[in-house]
Amino acid sequence: MQRKGGFLVSQSIQTLMVVGAGQMGSGIAQVAAQAGVRVLLNDVKPEFVQKGLANISKNLVRNVEKGKMAQDEMDQVLSRIQPSASLADVKDCDMAIEAATENMEIKTSIFKQLDSAAPAHAILASNTSSLPITEIAAVTQRPAQVIGMHFMNPVPVMKLVEVIRGLATADEVYQTVHSLAERMGKTAVEVNDFPGFVSNRVLMPMINEAIYCVYEGVAAPEAIDQVMKLGMNHPMGPLTLADFIGLDTCLAIMEVLYEGFGDSKYRPCPLLRKYVKAGWLGKKTGRGFYVYS
Repeated sequence: MQRKGGFLVSQSIQTLMVVGAGQMGSGIAQVAAQAGVRVLLNDVKPEFVQKGLANISKNLVRNVEKGKMAQDEMDQVLSRIQPSASLADVKDCDMAIEAATENMEIKTSIFKQLDSAAPAHAILASNTSSLPITEIAAVTQRPAQVIGMHFMNPVPVMKLVEVIRGLATADEVYQTVHSLAERMGKTAVEVNDFPGFVSNRVLMPMINEAIYCVYEGVAAPEAIDQVMKLGMNHPMGPLTLADFIGLDTCLAIMEVLYEGFGDSKYRPCPLLRKYVKAGWLGKKTGRGFYVYS
């Protein structure tokens, strides 16, 4: 394998583990496999991995039906994705991308295990949407090889990847990950390690303010979404988007911003907290600001 400064150059990333087979993880596995990378899809339960594989297959079948992909190409993509039941399988990988729940304790536990099992050259990336990469890197023995790779949802469709440098991230590692993102058909944007990065530092306060508009009785959710769609040309209203993202995820990101900056402008709306406590998490639970059948 070719190396540069002790790290693999991007063209040599041949095997990748994706940790977390949910909506984000399965999407990352799909675009990596489409880029010719061999993928190990891992989760805590085999049924979660099977559900992720089923989602990938469903996406690819849709592409074939629409004429965007040939059947043999779909078969090749699926053949590159293998289920994994153990994080120890990362021993054969050039890189791992963690796409687990947005919780620091869970993520650092995964990174400790990956760090102990992965080969010395391997890069460890997190798909976190707001948590500090520097803090995640600090639990490993390879902080120079830890980086953020924040994909947008849905991964196969959205072009952006925020590539986040931690305090210790090496330039070679950044270049490798930037090139890999481009190989996956994405536009990689360099971002430094601040709470919420760029995407959620801008997006989440807007969503939070829209929730305050509901909370204070300024307008109904439908009206707020209509104002932003028709007046600001947003493709989706902020409350519909919040339901799509998951209100628990929105709250978690707002908490990271509020704690990270200590600024009251990031205070999560009490109504957001109330909905999360009620289990009204948005589309995934059938109820958020809207009701889903």
